[in-house]
Amino acid sequence: MKYVIMFTSDPETDAQIPAEQLQEDYARIYQWFTDNADKMADGGAELQSVTTATTVTYGADGPVVVDGPFSEAREVIGGFAIIDVPDLDAAIALVKTWPSLTIPSTSVEIRPMVTDYDQFEP
Repeated sequence: MKYVIMFTSDPETDAQIPAEQLQEDYARIYQWFTDNADKMADGGAELQSVTTATTVTYGADGPVVVDGPFSEAREVIGGFAIIDVPDLDAAIALVKTWPSLTIPSTSVEIRPMVTDYDQFEP
């Protein structure tokens, strides 16, 4: 089953992490992707800073474009990957090994992908 995993963190907390620790974290992340390449349906991507975000949202007179993310949450999505594993338990087991989970405010959201669009036919 395919899942999207989204890596989230709090930018304020991230800004307090020493550069050396960030370098070490990136090295562990690179190794994690290498070690788990057989479970990756798509390597995904790291996203640029939330300050570069643009959101198009509902407006009474039509779509409205706003700067930044529309979410009211403190955490932001920093990247994503698509994994292909047997079930949710396997996805959870994999995500529990995400290297950045040692950093406060880091989390990984797991969502199953819709792969059968026939269910939406009238």
